[in-house]
Order: sequence, then C-alpha cells, then structure tokens
Amino acid sequence: MSNLVTQAPVAAPRPNTLAHAHLPRWAPAAIAAGAIVLGVAIGLGAGLGSKVQWGLIALVLFVVGTYAITTKVEGKRQAKDRVATSLVWATFVLAVIPLYSLIETTISKGVKVLDVNFLSHSMNGVLTIGPGGGIYHAIIGTLEQVGIATIIGAPLGMLTAIYLVEYGKGRLAKVVTFFVDVMTGIPSIVAGLFILSVWFVINGVAPQSGFAGSLALTILMTPVVVRSTEEMLKLVPNELREASLALGIPKWRTILKVVVPTAIGGITTGVMLAVARIAGESAPIALLVFGSNTINNNPFSGPQESLPYYIYKQYGNGNQPSYDRAWAAALVLIVFVMILNMVARGIARWKAPKTGR
Repeated sequence: MSNLVTQAPVAAPRPNTLAHAHLPRWAPAAIAAGAIVLGVAIGLGAGLGSKVQWGLIALVLFVVGTYAITTKVEGKRQAKDRVATSLVWATFVLAVIPLYSLIETTISKGVKVLDVNFLSHSMNGVLTIGPGGGIYHAIIGTLEQVGIATIIGAPLGMLTAIYLVEYGKGRLAKVVTFFVDVMTGIPSIVAGLFILSVWFVINGVAPQSGFAGSLALTILMTPVVVRSTEEMLKLVPNELREASLALGIPKWRTILKVVVPTAIGGITTGVMLAVARIAGESAPIALLVFGSNTINNNPFSGPQESLPYYIYKQYGNGNQPSYDRAWAAALVLIVFVMILNMVARGIARWKAPKTGR
C-alpha cells in the first residue's frame, strides 16, 4: 500500500523580496561627493564660470546617480523612496544657496567701512563722493519709526485677531476678514499715498516727520499681525476654553489668562515677522519722511532718515564710497532683523506655559 501512495510535489520556496542587499550608510555621502566632482568637471569643461551652475549640475547628477545606483542594488521600489528623499534635500539646498549668497555678499562688501565711527556719525557735512560719514541718524530714525508702528500696529492686530477668533460671527466678521485679506497684499507705496492724502486733508501741508512714516508702516504691519495671531489662537484647544468657562471664569479673563498665554510663542513670532517686514520699507519713508543727512531725535517734527531709505540714496549716488556705505548699512539692517528674531524666540520661550515633567 505504501508503494501506491504518491507524494505530492513540494512547491519551490517563494523568493524573499525583503532580502535584497542594502546600500551602506555612507553611500548617499559618496554619491553626493561624486556628483560634486562631476558637476565641477562638467562646469569647467563647458566653460561655465558660475559656481551656482556647477551646483545645479551636481544636484541633477546626485538625484540621477542615487536612482541608478539604488535601482541596481536595492530595486526600483527602494530607489523611488531614496529619490524622493534626495529631491527634498535638493530643494533644501536650492533654498539655502540664495540666502547664503546674499549673506556672504553683504558681509564681504559691508565690512569695508563698518566700524565704530560709521555707527556713531551721521552724513552731516560729508560729501557723497568721498569717504566718511555714517548711519547714526538712520539708526535713530528706523528705531523710532518702527517702534511707533509696533506700538500702534501690534495691539491693534492682536485685538482684531482675538475678535475674529473668539467673538467674530456674522456679517461684520466677514467684512473684517475681507479687508484684512486685502490689506495683506497692499503695496507699501499705496499705504504711503493713503497717509499722504489723509495728511493733506487734515493739515493742508506735506508731512515731514517720522510719525507720518510710522502710520504708513502700521498699515503694512497690522494685517500680518492679525493673520499670524489668528492662526495661533485657532491652534489653542477648545478644551482649555471650556474648562475655564466651566469653572465660572468670564470669557474675557479666559482669553487673557488661558488662550493668549498658550499661544504667546506664536503670537510673538508673528509680531517680530511683521516688524522685520516693515523694517526694510523705503517707499513710505520717501513719500512721508523725506530723509535727512542730520540727526533728528524728534519723530513728530521735521524730516528723518531710516536705514532702508539711506541705502537707497547711497546706492543711487553712483560712486564707490556711497556703494560701500550702502552695503554696510544693509549689513546693519540684516543684523537688526536677526536680533529681533532672537529676542522673539527668547520671549516666546520665557512666556510659554511650563509643562509638568
């Protein structure tokens, strides 16, 4: 009987698709190094003088090389995953290259005349075609104009955002939201023209003060603060509001003590971004403040200088000493914005609610 029983054929084992070889961890770095070498060689061979062009060639070679090598070793499925990762890194590098180029160019050209005298002197009595002079008067003007705009625009924007998120319902909220959207994309020159026309209607003369420029900067700053604050308030969980209201705490106190402190980090960052946005505006200053080569500590009377308008005027002079002063002022403006961002991060960490360990 045993001889009559036939054994069923044993099926061949299915191949393990997960047992493919893997590239070592250093493979992406090696591929990137090879792509850079080939990119430089191709750029030199083709007579391309720009290092940016070499970098773009290297990025293309890196993506193509990653796909080809990974397909050969690990298969097409893993190759697609690695190519997606490579594209993410490539776009990151593409975003960083212009920023690096801007900072490197500004530093290399701005340090030529940037010293203590440049920071502590004005352009009073200095010939535009000769060396010397400084930006002390422009620093004072920028700090005062941006400071006044922030004092007016930041609370106004925050209160508007609180209304839209916590109270705004119906037609009025829709109208406010519409105008905030419109104001977000308004050109700076339009804000300057609006303040100029209003000033003429009220006073009958052309404005010549830093305060007039601050009003135009406030128009540009407020919608940015509204939008950023609104988004941060929306991220606060409704459970926190409901828990506070359930304890009998009034709504205004809930907003002041619970909602705003929870979102203070993002709100502060949004305000600093708005400040950085208006710190580089020159069109409203040209229309309303007119600029000045002398020191004017009073923002409510007389022409006043600002760093953006100082850069514009110096570069427009068309001579090397003025170019050097313009680049140095641009470097100071960049440092000013960086300091604002660092202060914002510090305030956000200090004011953020402490979580238990």
